[in-house]
This record gives sequence, C-alpha cells and structure tokens, in this order.
Amino acid sequence: MGGGAPQSPALQRWAALLLLLFLPLLGVGNWHAVEASHKEFKEYQNYEAEEVDGEDVRTGFHFQPRPMYYNGLYHLFYQYNPKGAVWGNIVWAHSVSGDLINWISLPPALYSSKSFDIKGCWSGSATILPGNKPAMLYTGVDTQNRQVQNIAFPKDASDKYLREWDKPDYNPVIPPTAGVNASAFRDPTTGWRGADGSWRVVVGSKDGSTGVVLLYRSRDFVHWSKAPSPLHSAAGTGMWECPDFYPVALRGNAGLDTSATGPGLKHVLKVSLDETRYDYYTVGKYSPAEDRYVPDGTSPDDRTGLRYDYGNFYASKTFYDPAKKRRVLWGWSNESDSVSSDVKKGWAGIQVKQCLLCTDRVDLNSTNITIPRAVWLDGSGKQLVQWPVEEVEKLRGKRVEAHGVALGKGEHFEIKGITTSQTDVEVTFEVSGLEKAEEMGVELNGQRPDPQALCEQKGADLGGGVGPFGLWVLASDDFTERTAVFFRVFKPSGESNSQHSVLMCHDASRSFHHHGRSTTEKGVWKPSFAGFVDVDIQKDGKISLRSLIDGSVVESFGAGGKTCITSRVYPVGTDAHLYAFNNGEADVKISQLQAWQMHTIDMK
Repeated sequence: MGGGAPQSPALQRWAALLLLLFLPLLGVGNWHAVEASHKEFKEYQNYEAEEVDGEDVRTGFHFQPRPMYYNGLYHLFYQYNPKGAVWGNIVWAHSVSGDLINWISLPPALYSSKSFDIKGCWSGSATILPGNKPAMLYTGVDTQNRQVQNIAFPKDASDKYLREWDKPDYNPVIPPTAGVNASAFRDPTTGWRGADGSWRVVVGSKDGSTGVVLLYRSRDFVHWSKAPSPLHSAAGTGMWECPDFYPVALRGNAGLDTSATGPGLKHVLKVSLDETRYDYYTVGKYSPAEDRYVPDGTSPDDRTGLRYDYGNFYASKTFYDPAKKRRVLWGWSNESDSVSSDVKKGWAGIQVKQCLLCTDRVDLNSTNITIPRAVWLDGSGKQLVQWPVEEVEKLRGKRVEAHGVALGKGEHFEIKGITTSQTDVEVTFEVSGLEKAEEMGVELNGQRPDPQALCEQKGADLGGGVGPFGLWVLASDDFTERTAVFFRVFKPSGESNSQHSVLMCHDASRSFHHHGRSTTEKGVWKPSFAGFVDVDIQKDGKISLRSLIDGSVVESFGAGGKTCITSRVYPVGTDAHLYAFNNGEADVKISQLQAWQMHTIDMK
C-alpha cells in the first residue's frame, strides 16, 4: 500500500500493497478520448509516504484485491500503483491464498506493454477453459485511445502460482465495432458456455443515457462475434461498469457454475453504475435460446433497485468456488478520507471479497477490499443473501458474550474484555412495543422515502418510537467520536404495505478522524448509509445484526445478510469502545450477543 517507512510488525507485510478492486475504467495519463470515471491526482502518483501515519485505522483482517480458484489456490488479481497511494502507474498485482484469508504476494501478472494496452491495462475476468486452462479477458486502452478487450494466458499452466502471463500479439480479441462507443466499452465478464458449445461474455457499455451489456459469442474463446442484441439494457441508467452475470439456485445456499442453466434456478445481473458509484443487481430469467435476460417484476431495473451493499461498496465481482460449491462475492470499499491523508499514510482502499480466477480493478486513491462473502438467493426468490465466508471465523480469538440484557430508552451497554477496534460481533435484539413505532410517510409516487435520506434525517441520536437501537462502534471515551449501526422501525405505510418497515443505518456523522484534524476537513466524507430490511418484525419479534470492525472499515449484515452496509471511518483505534444502545421509546432486549477479538491476517 505504498510508503517506505518502518511499520508496526503486525502490519509490516502490507507495505507493498495498495489494492484496488474492480473499479471502473479510469482516466489515467493522457488518454483524452477515453471517458474517465476516476479522478486523477498527477502530483501524487509517484509520491511515496515519508512516514507511515494512520496505522491505527489501517485494516488488520481485510485484504485488498480480487480472485479465482485454480488447482487448489485462490488467485487474486488487482490493480496496484507501485509508486504511490493514488491512481496511476497501474500494474496487475497478483496474490494467492489457500483459504481466502491469508495471502502470498507474487510479482505483477500484467502491465501495459503492447499496442493494444499501452495506455491502460484495466479490469476483466478469468474463465477456466476445457483442459483446466485459465484465460483472462481484460480491457486495454490502445494507441488510438480505444477501449478494447484482450486475452492473456499463463505461460506455464503447470505452475500452480501462475506467475507469468502471455498476451498474444493477435490481441485485441474484441475491438469496438461500428455502433459501439469506443470510450465506454469495458470490463468483460467471466465466460459461460451454452448448450450449443459456444462461449458467451458480456461487456459493459452505454448508448446515450442507456446502460447496456453487450453480448459476444465464440467457439474457441479467441475469435468473438457481437450478438445482434444486447443481453440486457435499461434506459436512463448511464454507463454500466463491471457487469457480473451468474445463476443462483432457487433452493438452498449452494453456488452454481457460471454455465449452469435449466429449471430450478434464476440468474442475477449486477452492474456498477458510473453515475452513482453503487452496485445494483436484478434477479430474473435468462433465455439461453434467445440470449436475453429479463428481470423479475419484483426487481426494479433502475436506481431504486436492489444493491449488494448500501455503503462504501463498488465494482464488485463474484466467482464460483468449486472446492466448496459456493458463489463468493468480493467488492471494493473506497476511502472516505481525503486524498492528502491517503498520501500521508501511504495507502488507500480495501477489497471486500475475492473470486476464483476473477480480476478486479483497484482504485489507488481509495481502495480496500471487503471480506469475501458467500452469496445465494433468499427463500422468497426476490433478493440475495450475503454472509462472510466461513474462513473468516479462523481469525476469531478471545470471545465475550452477553444474554438477556434489557435496554430502555437512552440506555447503553458496553462490550468489554476484547480489543474492539478489530472485532467480529453478532447480536440478536428482541423487539416489542411496536405500537410505538413512528410514521414514515410516503413519497408522492406512493413509494417509501429514499433510505439514505431517511437515515440522514433520523440519525442515531434522534429518539424515536421503536429504535434507533443497535451498536455504537469505534467509540471514544467521551462519546464525541462513534459510528452507529442501528435499526429503526416504522409503522405500516398503508394498505399496500401491511408490514412494519425496518430501516438499517450506518451513521458516520460523528466518526471523525483523530489526527488533530477538523471534523469538516475538505475531502473527508462522513455519510449516512441505509437500506430497508425485508423482514416481518411483528411476526419474528427479533432482528439480528453482525458487524465486522477492522480499523477504518465497518461491514454490517442485517437479518442474516438480507441488508448489508459497509462504511469507511477513521477513529481512535485501540482506544475505541463498543456498545449496544437504544434511543427509542420501546424497550429492546439483547437476547444473545457474542463478540470476538480478531487476529491479523498473514500477508507474505
């Protein structure tokens, strides 16, 4: 993560990494003809930190790139600036792991070197071809400033570490043809194979203000032809970056190979909207015969639609893990800190997940990878459920627990006995007194209000009827600094909605940086993030929350992973405290709480 100064032993092995996830194709260097979605800071591109600042907000058990599974190892490829903590000088860094948690860093796999990628060697995806042969499709920027899709193969497929890669001179394999916007044409997906034996991939693009994923077919994964119609498109959504397309089983939480089709499954199409910087997905049906995807009626195909994560989460990617028969999701968690602070501390960003031979675009001025998450279809068939992969539990150390703790209005309970700046906490709240729930109101179109705006209006310090209740994480001794992760329950909004609405929030308005800086310093972003949780709180009478707290990252999973929120905050580190709280009129009870101190990952 940039920087050349001595570091604490526990974090020393992070020094060379500055990982960036699947981030969209970014404007770097002098490619004026390329639409850029990433801000440049040329004055910082080669700036190495003279001293490491901010070790107490650096993550300990989050790694910061993206993956694939091959011959017993997970391979993570990610964009990396070896010369600084902001975007520029990008190469494809490469790390491997046997468990998705502990990693070995290898030499860069790809870098700009040929006419078809000389002005940019950006994100893509990996596919395992017949004969157990890995292939990577990636976006390059050529000498004409066009975005083109290239292919790379390992030089020695018998090398389990896949240390060297070859980019054939016949690249690009998918150039932008007539009618394709050459400056908005990027991020090829993992391939899937149809019953006709042909491979398919989609590439993100746009046509005016219409977001689109263009479909391409090939018999040999080298010679590609554009399909007459896109796999899918949606008006008014702008550029679709980092698309992901995969099947999910209707029953159970097992993952499916990307080429799976037939009864008993649906498909998910995820796109990263350049205009909002969030990841949205729909659940729907894919017709292999027509090569068309149609979202279900319960999956809005616009900015009001479903999101993997309602916080600092973008440019994500899944992969199928055949070793454990699961689909694993990884995302990029961008910084909320200022660029000047990123440069001073010598690192930026983390990644939230990894995938089998999949690749990510990492953003060096704000990148971290989230914890890898298993993902599957909820029993309702309407949305996905996400949960940290089981390997994360290997990092659990000392445990504390509590049961039957009642919290009245204005009361809080401290979780003691562990270092709470690096913690995994699971808690179940019993909820009563729903008659005290407050009115939420509806918009003119009859829809519920925007959840993020609602959370900003009704933060954790504003008392309510049922809630806010939840966790204060990374709290200072005097409570002037804290991040609230909480729920607030609202009355049914009308005849069309007979259930109570449950809002889940991350309120970072009080989680300011501690390095002697103003809480309003330019460039520091302290947003509120929120999403509604699809639960029947009246029937269930309880709701669960899991939060993974790791320095500057807080990842939370509501109701078993139905709603997920990731925030970047910059707290006091080892002096931080952890509390459960209730600021609502109705009492709540902690029926069960367990918290573990987390060990630091092994990064070699």
